[in-house]
Amino acid sequence: MNEVTLVELEAQRAELLPVRETLFFNFNWADVYASNHSVALNVATVLSEANSAAIQTIAIGQ
Repeated sequence: MNEVTLVELEAQRAELLPVRETLFFNFNWADVYASNHSVALNVATVLSEANSAAIQTIAIGQ
């Protein structure tokens, strides 16, 4: 990382954000869908094990 000198810092400019009423119609939303799928089968057996692998899906639309 480079250090910023006072001259560079003083050269920076900033703008105020508009008032909240101006931003009223700026909709920010995200459509999120998450799903987990897993299957394990252990049918009528004694001292057995069942393993399962899960698949996770996440879809985001904005």
